[in-house]
Amino acid sequence: MANNAKNNKYDESKYSMDTHLIYGKYITDKWDYSHHVTAPISSSTTFRLDSVERGAEGFMRFAHTQEFGEKAPIFIYDRLGEPNKDMLEENLAYVEKGEMAVSFASGMGAISAALGILTKSGDEIITHNTLYGCTLSLLTNWYPRYNIKWTPIDLTNSQNLFNYVTEKTKVVYFETPANPNLQIIDIQEIRKVVDEINKTRNEENKIQIVIDNTFATPFCQRPLELGADFVVHSLTKGIGGFGTDMGGIVIGKKKYQDILQLYRKDFGGVLNPKSAWSILTYGLPTLPIRLKQQINSAIKIAEYLSSHPKVEFVNYPGLPDFKFYETARKQMRDFNGNFAPGSLIYFVIKGNSPAESKENGRKFMDYAAEHAYTMTLAVSLGHTRTLLEHPASMTHSVVPPEELADRGIDAGGIRLAIGLENPDDIIYDLEQCLKII
Repeated sequence: MANNAKNNKYDESKYSMDTHLIYGKYITDKWDYSHHVTAPISSSTTFRLDSVERGAEGFMRFAHTQEFGEKAPIFIYDRLGEPNKDMLEENLAYVEKGEMAVSFASGMGAISAALGILTKSGDEIITHNTLYGCTLSLLTNWYPRYNIKWTPIDLTNSQNLFNYVTEKTKVVYFETPANPNLQIIDIQEIRKVVDEINKTRNEENKIQIVIDNTFATPFCQRPLELGADFVVHSLTKGIGGFGTDMGGIVIGKKKYQDILQLYRKDFGGVLNPKSAWSILTYGLPTLPIRLKQQINSAIKIAEYLSSHPKVEFVNYPGLPDFKFYETARKQMRDFNGNFAPGSLIYFVIKGNSPAESKENGRKFMDYAAEHAYTMTLAVSLGHTRTLLEHPASMTHSVVPPEELADRGIDAGGIRLAIGLENPDDIIYDLEQCLKII
């Protein structure tokens, strides 16, 4: 990235998004670093002010972009904003085609903020049945305290919304692909239904569509272009890419920037500037090259697993026999329009009963944890290393066993997040692990 507002010789529109992820917007007023090839890291929590008047103006400008516009920021205190976070937000908004972005300390911080600014006591949220375990925990453990109702339904059929929306519904929230079973929800079809419902509502009461795009990343899918109002990410995963830094982001319309910044300030979920710098410097620039490798590997590995006699079924958006394959092909596209089905695989090992299938899955993963060189038993995804986990007992342990099927989770289901290893090596390890079943 470079900053030289007085001598910008380049027409940015002529370059691909893969290149933009390396150089950013070229010109930014978030910081003057015109002589740095790489943006410098910001390590100060507080910033020197030249006068009381400048400090007063900085506080006046904070969270008042509607009034003060895009003037160069006056940095005061890390919680209000600082250079690395601001540049990361600017670049992420650009890549997702949003008007603004606000960063948070984690993906859950971003999800909490998006839902927090859109709902109040007495409102209702509709979600897909299958959600990340911590999102389920937020909705089941905390929102009832605030008298905010949550209704999970099957959003793979968009028409189901008509049966559950009430005048109190303010948000439709989902992941696509869903965590962990990779169900695909047609964003454009959800948009059509919500638009139909919103016809009778005033601006204040319109339903907003919020999509968690963590599994796909903006390389594979850009929900705002398909009709979402907001997109959220755990930056810890594919965008961060190396498993070293936590972060989250909310991207959407400019008019929501101020309230999101206030939410971050008051609830304190502020992204660490060193993490922002790391994601800005290493994560975003390498996103395309990492995802291309991971997708090529995932296709090969999914095909191997789907043909294995000990595997009951494989869910992967890139397999033609996957239930949601056509929807995935329609909306999961990279920056050049190529089909980009992602790096996550979900599969179940055969058993004569659900209990036996679960036990076989446990044996498989315990053996992999001890013997596999290319697979690590660990949560998270989007890492350089291939990670596998058992959702029913790990990331989705908040779901009671009797409710797993209702949440689209198989008791013996295994989530495989493909890394950057040679896919033949991963297949070799999978073969050795399956031999013990």
